[in-house]
Amino acid sequence: FNGAVLVAENGRVILEKGYGLANIEWGIPNAPDTKFRIGSITKQFTSALVMQLVEEGTLSLDARLTDLLPGYRKDTGDRVTLRQLLNHTSGIPSYTDNPSFRAEISRDPYTVGEMVTTLCSGDLQFEPGSTFRYNNCGYVLLGAIIEKATGKPYETALKERVLDPAGMADTGYDHAATVLPRRAQGYERTPGGVVNAPYLDMSLPYAAGALYSTVRDLYRWDRALLGDKILSAKAKAATWEPGLQGYGFGWGIATAPIGPGGAERTVISHGGGINGFATHIARVPADGNLVVFLCNTGAARYGAMSAGVWDVLYGRTPAPPKRPVGEVLAAVAMNDGAEAAVARYRALKATEADRYDFHERELNNVGYQLLAAGQVDAAVAVFTLNVEMFPAA
Repeated sequence: FNGAVLVAENGRVILEKGYGLANIEWGIPNAPDTKFRIGSITKQFTSALVMQLVEEGTLSLDARLTDLLPGYRKDTGDRVTLRQLLNHTSGIPSYTDNPSFRAEISRDPYTVGEMVTTLCSGDLQFEPGSTFRYNNCGYVLLGAIIEKATGKPYETALKERVLDPAGMADTGYDHAATVLPRRAQGYERTPGGVVNAPYLDMSLPYAAGALYSTVRDLYRWDRALLGDKILSAKAKAATWEPGLQGYGFGWGIATAPIGPGGAERTVISHGGGINGFATHIARVPADGNLVVFLCNTGAARYGAMSAGVWDVLYGRTPAPPKRPVGEVLAAVAMNDGAEAAVARYRALKATEADRYDFHERELNNVGYQLLAAGQVDAAVAVFTLNVEMFPAA
């Protein structure tokens, strides 16, 4: 793990520490006040702004998209509601799912209006409200709605309405051109080692993923959410009401056997991924427990890490860590080809399943690494194996 971690128990910080380097080229270490891009953790801040406007009567959860953005295409916008944008059931295709996004779109600046009309106005993929499909366009549209409703840029409304009241002075919209003290550099791991992450114009993630923060500021966010400074009890109940696939408004909600004796607790969490960064925040409000991971090497295994933290907090011995099988397969695929990597995967799963992490993301990550290296046929072979192993994923 390369990043920063904060753990709070009963509302009190018991671990706050940096690991590895914020800037590998200069050897500058990560620290609790290092600023990381937080990716889709941004969505919970966007949803908080929306819910404030709902409480004030400026917006309605059941309002149609075309009522909120009158210039939006009517044939689809008349069928989509604000609620469906918040809980990823709108059916509008996500611009980040476009196969040409990274190669042809990601480096170019866009205005909010251009994002709405050119990237987030595609034909519906399913009947709104019928299916959950994670969708960055929904939160881009929410940002545009916030700007129209408040008459202010998204980042200004966010600062005035959420960040300042919560005391989050080390959080904001990450503009690449800004000289930002203590900003971490983003990296990605490859079979050949760590490399600088590809450039992303920060106009693109916008209200879906453009914020930076620190572990300490996200602790302040947790504290603010426990009171009514940001959202009322009614607004929080609506935000954390689990919908399809357990998703609320900018948060995932689940019950997990993490309490004493395996007693179930409600865990409210969200992850984020953006070029060079991977992030995670998980809260157990009933106990005042919190874990925050901010990583600047592109990936981290937060499921196992969070489970280990909960074990420690609730008096259990954490399970020993498993080696990610993707690390082995990536090297084999690069050096010996996809056929050898597939054979190695099958052998390890048959003989050493207890030593390796065989999560679906492992093969997926290897496939994308091979694509980035230009080894398309090898990537297809690995993706095909992943479909075979995880047909429902």
